[in-house]
Amino acid sequence: MKLIWKFNLVLTTMFVAGFVIAGWVSHNMLQANAREEVLEHARLMMEAALAARTYTNLQVKPLLEPQLNTTFLPQSIPSYAANEQFNEMRKTHKGFAYKEATLNPTNPSDRASDWEADLVQTFRQAPESRELIGERDTPMGRSMYLARPIQVKSGACLACHSTPDVAPKSMIALYGTANGFGWKMNEVVGAQVVSIPLPIPIARADATFRTFMLALAGIFAATMVMLNLMLHTIVIRRVTDLAAIADQMSLGNLDAGDFRSTSKDEIGTLTEALGRMKTSMVQALKMLEE
Repeated sequence: MKLIWKFNLVLTTMFVAGFVIAGWVSHNMLQANAREEVLEHARLMMEAALAARTYTNLQVKPLLEPQLNTTFLPQSIPSYAANEQFNEMRKTHKGFAYKEATLNPTNPSDRASDWEADLVQTFRQAPESRELIGERDTPMGRSMYLARPIQVKSGACLACHSTPDVAPKSMIALYGTANGFGWKMNEVVGAQVVSIPLPIPIARADATFRTFMLALAGIFAATMVMLNLMLHTIVIRRVTDLAAIADQMSLGNLDAGDFRSTSKDEIGTLTEALGRMKTSMVQALKMLEE
């Protein structure tokens, strides 16, 4: 096998190994970064929901309290405000979702679905858990969810959810007495759940990965061409010329050519050595002829 083929075989083997390792590392990193970005968006959405709840509880509800004795106004409920805020956002962000999933809600629309009920039960069984993160399949594709427990920490909650006889009459008139009661202090009654679709960030990560791998392959191809040109110019061609002259000399043709080089590298040194050897050989042959 020629030297240049051996060189290319070794270089290609090294590239393939490096290409596979770089691809594996970069793909995992990009996928992890995409999921981390989605998770940060989910946490931001969760904080926005908490801000909406706090604003409603501290500033909106006190203004509406005089009317609550006669007419129940959902706008005074913090969870209603958070849900309405995200309902508006969903008009431009398809697949984004926020829900205060409750096992026994006053409003039936807040009732937890099966998978949301499982999250609530997890929080109940592990009170120290403050956050759950996971992925699930939805009609719009893979989605990441972030969940935090809804725990009764204030007597204000029990004013509406302990027993029907102490609940606001206007609320009873609107929702009845069948649901939303029996809550207890420090009980986990539901979970705040934020869901964000994964296909778009994952697709972006895949596009970045393909671009990176194509660029890496292009760099390798350019490097291979440059190294082959350098190897041919600096090594292969010069060694081939030396080998041709040496081969002719071995056959007795001392006029095949001279070993000359202006280079001071290793091949130049070898050329000078071969030149001295040829001179010595010619002189020795002349002495033998005489």
